[in-house]
Amino acid sequence: MKITKNNISFTDNTNELTPDTIFVSSKQNEKFLNIAKQNGNKIITDTQLSNYFDFSNIKIIGITGTNGKTTTAAAIYSILLDLGYKVAFLGTRGLFVNDMKLKDYTLTTPVQLELFEDIELSLQYDCEYFIMEVSSHALAQNRICGLDFALKVHTNITRDHLDYHKTIDEYINIKNSFFKDESPKLINRDDKNVKYKLKNAISYGLDNPATYKVQAFSFKDGMSVALQYFGNLYTFTNDLRGTFNVYNLTCAVASVHHLTKKPLQEICDMVENFAGVSGRMQTISYDPLVVVDFAHTPDGMKQIFESYKDKEIIVVFGAGGNRDKNKRAIMGKIAQEYASFIYITSDNPRFEDPDAINEQILQGISEKSKVFVILNRKDAIKNAIIKSKEYQNPVVLVLGKGDEQTQIIYDKEFPLNDHDIIKEFLNEYK
Repeated sequence: MKITKNNISFTDNTNELTPDTIFVSSKQNEKFLNIAKQNGNKIITDTQLSNYFDFSNIKIIGITGTNGKTTTAAAIYSILLDLGYKVAFLGTRGLFVNDMKLKDYTLTTPVQLELFEDIELSLQYDCEYFIMEVSSHALAQNRICGLDFALKVHTNITRDHLDYHKTIDEYINIKNSFFKDESPKLINRDDKNVKYKLKNAISYGLDNPATYKVQAFSFKDGMSVALQYFGNLYTFTNDLRGTFNVYNLTCAVASVHHLTKKPLQEICDMVENFAGVSGRMQTISYDPLVVVDFAHTPDGMKQIFESYKDKEIIVVFGAGGNRDKNKRAIMGKIAQEYASFIYITSDNPRFEDPDAINEQILQGISEKSKVFVILNRKDAIKNAIIKSKEYQNPVVLVLGKGDEQTQIIYDKEFPLNDHDIIKEFLNEYK
């Protein structure tokens, strides 16, 4: 990618080199370093790039974890906007600045040059805060080097991306590497996998002692939460449900409080306005009750199921191709534990055989009478909605893709959106 700052051009791609372009070397492109040398270009490392940029007027908040990054980041963004600040939010869903969407879907954390460009753009809009999701890939590839974080936020660390990181220990270590320095950090005290440097650390949690400790919560048409901070109690409410969202919103409240030093109850009062994130625990229909969520890991699925264990669950899900194969049977086992009926379908099969993926999911399901395999995702969703009519208190959970707009087969992307499929079918079905 090529960007320009103060009439100086930078690129990490030798195909974009011109005589006056500075080549930014990293471990991703070091094999092309000789090309830049032969061309006579000035060369700097990715750690030196920040010398050419001034981000001192914007506070950068980085959020990492297996689950909850997007919802937590979006909640922080929403609360800060409601408090009157100018804010940018960069993540899986794109770049948002002051309640405007400036860029569409992207990598969770873009490559370093694009990331610097996005922060520069946010400064042009006078943003005081830049909230970003930080993926394990970004940490492993050093995409965030050169950035000083006003706050590093931890949601949780469970199993994910083992196709890339190879082992769960490697994945955990990569995530924890974000919290090894002395930057201000906010830690989920209930996560057994997190390791961090104690200096400048504050915490939140439900079970263990924490700086921001949830004393009580309940679910009735949403959530009500009582939060303790240094002996005083504060409360917030929201339409979202699920214990994991209690964590997400508590984390958001704590983050904003630490950053702004505004009265804590004033911050809590803003939580009610947060409407959630498209494709994350999103209710598409109330009659029948149909919910879409991005959950694509065993832990993510379990959290969704726990949120609806008072209902008869009909679930639609699959597993992505060319990704962690070992989680597939675990996902099947968890679905069997919670669901009254299971529809296994396709979820971005990529270069893998969808039948083979689904067979691996089925290995975790012993009660074959409660499962049906339908490769066509659209048909699987339709059948699940029809099936829900057989139950007294059902919920249809469509998991894995959230608000994604495409299905990836081989290296091609085909239009597909779970929300649209559900709406279209319900309009026909009435």
